[in-house]
Amino acid sequence: MSRSPRGVRPAAALAFVLLLLGVATGCGSSSSTATGAGAGSPSGSASGAAPSAFPVTLVNKFGSTTVSAAPKRIVTVGLTDQDAVLALGQVPVGTTEWLGGYKGAIGPWATDKLGGATPPTVLTDPGTGPQVEKIAALHPDLILALYAGLTKDQYQNLSKIAPVVAAPKGYNDYGIPWQQQTELIGQALGKADQAKQLVAGVTADFTAAAKAHPEFARATAVMATPYQGIFVYGSQDARSRVLTSLGFKLPANLDKVIGDQFGNNISEERTDLLDADAIVWIVGNPAKDEATLHANKLYGDLNVVKQGREVFVKDSSDFGNAVSFVSVLSLPYTLDRLVPQLAEAVDGNPATPVVAPTD
Repeated sequence: MSRSPRGVRPAAALAFVLLLLGVATGCGSSSSTATGAGAGSPSGSASGAAPSAFPVTLVNKFGSTTVSAAPKRIVTVGLTDQDAVLALGQVPVGTTEWLGGYKGAIGPWATDKLGGATPPTVLTDPGTGPQVEKIAALHPDLILALYAGLTKDQYQNLSKIAPVVAAPKGYNDYGIPWQQQTELIGQALGKADQAKQLVAGVTADFTAAAKAHPEFARATAVMATPYQGIFVYGSQDARSRVLTSLGFKLPANLDKVIGDQFGNNISEERTDLLDADAIVWIVGNPAKDEATLHANKLYGDLNVVKQGREVFVKDSSDFGNAVSFVSVLSLPYTLDRLVPQLAEAVDGNPATPVVAPTD
């Protein structure tokens, strides 16, 4: 059985349960201006920051935050925010656990960016939000909460500790694209130009993959997981954006069916949404879950199954974790492994096996 749609993520799992129960959380607007004070020795330096970059004010869905000076002690509440920090040459003093199993919550695609630095202290979200007291004990001068699901109250509480960079308006919780995430973090660190260069580099990887596989632009694709039935990711989810960035189109009416969320469970009557030219399944046990899915005739009789257009990704593998992480550092790792599988799925030959990569 696969993990929850966002992996081992307590806060998001709770939010998902509340979503299913129909509980809506409203977000107001507020303004926070902080001075960036902190204490202690950083585990990463602020070298490379442009002196003229500060103060910088960043607008978010709760108001705005001002970062007065180059931050040296960064805590990431956003579950993938650490990768942009690392890519920009700094090491957070604290990260927030999501996937589990990685020292400092740093995936294998990013560990070389640590250099000889001490790995970050790993915080957890017990389902009630960020651990405010433990965050305060790390004496941060910047808190990043972009790939996150902060409430207004949580934002305000964290803002009493240090400037908080939260997601801008227009995105669902955990819905900010990796490009905006990277560039906003770059602005907060005084490294806006470097962040743009990083985004351009990964964008070039997508462009090259799409050019090498023009068949992707003529195909539809979807990502799903067998969580409490069938859970499908919508257009606002980072995983779906990987597919569309490669040229694929998502199934028609997908967002209309799942609602204004990153994804949702679909009824058995809407398994037609899964009959795409390729489907990527994020599963706990590829062999077992494939057999279980195929035993359901509503799914097993679809052409996507009969014509061998399925990609199964083990969610707890490094590859599976990278597929869900979708950051400026994890994406090249993902593309190297996922693109060949997608090409095998849509080559028009049902006999072509979709080969799992070696982690």
